[in-house]
Amino acid sequence: MARKGILSTALGSPAASAGGPKPKMMPRGAVGALQSSLSKLQESAVQEIDAALIDDAGYEDRLGLDGAALNQLKESLRTYGQQVPVLLRPHPKAPGRFEIVYGRRRLMALRELGLPVKAMVRQLDDHALVMAQGQENTSRLDLSFIEKASFAAQLQNDGYDRPTIAAALSIDLPMVSRMLKVGTAFELPFLRAIGSAPGVGRDRWMMLVKLFQDPAARARAITRTHRPDFTTYDSDGRFEAVLTHAQGVSQEVKAPPAPPKSRALPGSNGAAVAGIKTTAKGITLTISGKDTPGFDAWFDENAEEIMAELHGRWQKDQPEQPED
Repeated sequence: MARKGILSTALGSPAASAGGPKPKMMPRGAVGALQSSLSKLQESAVQEIDAALIDDAGYEDRLGLDGAALNQLKESLRTYGQQVPVLLRPHPKAPGRFEIVYGRRRLMALRELGLPVKAMVRQLDDHALVMAQGQENTSRLDLSFIEKASFAAQLQNDGYDRPTIAAALSIDLPMVSRMLKVGTAFELPFLRAIGSAPGVGRDRWMMLVKLFQDPAARARAITRTHRPDFTTYDSDGRFEAVLTHAQGVSQEVKAPPAPPKSRALPGSNGAAVAGIKTTAKGITLTISGKDTPGFDAWFDENAEEIMAELHGRWQKDQPEQPED
């Protein structure tokens, strides 16, 4: 009997349960709260992840990266390490892999350096991914107008409505409309060829949009991006090359402006009392009060009389025109 009693107690018989103290169970709500807290801690924790396990995702918010900028970023990461983590989400279709939400430049540089990637990992659906990527875009002051416009166009192409695009980029609806006029006018390969063009604003891009309405101008511009020398320009220079060819102007035959010519003008004693600079737009006369104190003030007081006398002398030197 004693053995049976011990066995019954060990198995948790009703009699034993009724006689002994019951273990305390955590309420279901508390379990859920604990699990949620653990998930949040895991999401906020920075992890080191092999770059080979990270795939692209979201939308293209960077239109290329110049080699010099990438080398500068690599040097910074090599010297100081990765200070700011990227944001990833678990790959929805490939267990054990991840998708990049933002931090593509850092990922590219770390991948080339062969270093692990410091990242936060969050469970994000496609809509949350767009919002996270867009909010990160608005906080980056170095993102150019065309990069934001292209990002907005990609969202619209995938079916996101304008209020969502406005929320993602933290802009108002009129600005969304202005950005979409530019972003939807160009194909991504063309924009990648030009790059971010950080010094080119909306007005210049709108000029190119209008030119692209002419198929011949569009063809000239796209053809220009395939020329071997195109990559020798920086991104702003590539935009200018495309614009001039869309306008039907060959960038190579456009003569550079002549350098200005400057010389000193001597006074009655042979010393320089003024300077004259000649450019394609005209002549600039400079009289320094330091070299000949008082002469600048005197010239200012008598400028009209002096100019009238010089102009009269010039008119007398002109050849006489034959009478009709």
